[in-house]
Amino acid sequence: MARATGKSEAVYERLRSDIESLRLRPGAKLSEVQLGEDLGASRTPVREAIRRLARDGLVDFVPGEVARVAPISIGGVRALFEFRMLLEPSAAASVATAGVADERVLVPFRDMLERLEEFDESFRALDAGAQVRSYTKFYELTEGFDQAVIAACRNPYLARTIRDLRSQTVRLRHLSHSGPRRMLTSLEEHRAMLKAITQGDAQAAEAAGRHHLAQTLQALIDSLTSQDLTLGRDVQVDIAG
Repeated sequence: MARATGKSEAVYERLRSDIESLRLRPGAKLSEVQLGEDLGASRTPVREAIRRLARDGLVDFVPGEVARVAPISIGGVRALFEFRMLLEPSAAASVATAGVADERVLVPFRDMLERLEEFDESFRALDAGAQVRSYTKFYELTEGFDQAVIAACRNPYLARTIRDLRSQTVRLRHLSHSGPRRMLTSLEEHRAMLKAITQGDAQAAEAAGRHHLAQTLQALIDSLTSQDLTLGRDVQVDIAG
């Protein structure tokens, strides 16, 4: 059983990574037999991994039917971001407030701001091809920011809810940063959030967080309407098993 559990975790991590990076496209079928052959696993750990991914909202799952990677729709993206806008700006504000009372809270954010400035300078000096290849580094910086906010948020319910949405938001990141121009804009938005937090300005941190999410939502809608990732409406699909 321990061995099966470990294998299930490995399969889960691999499939989650493939879904979040869009290597497994929205709507793609997930055959337990085929996945088992590809990943060198029996059907039991594959089935367990798919069920976990369904709980994460990354797989649509109905017992007895075929598993599919959850589709990405404009309606679903809007709903997700409406919810994020209720949570994440408040979390950023709470971190800024906590930093006023305890300077130690701000240490990772000051370090992050410094690394962001260094990345900005090097990124602007690259040609277009090299900029695209450097996206991974930017994703690491933004993921670090999001995780730092979760860790520093003093409201455990708020932090847990934001954390539970991470799988959904990571998958969309690859669509929202669809080109160097958007990446530079996002970089400015993260700089504004970091500066507000490190300066202990809760109001500015909240406003900057809300602005960033609004801009990201618009970038996602633009990306979705230009790619074959959505039908432009929410639909029922055959799914997971």
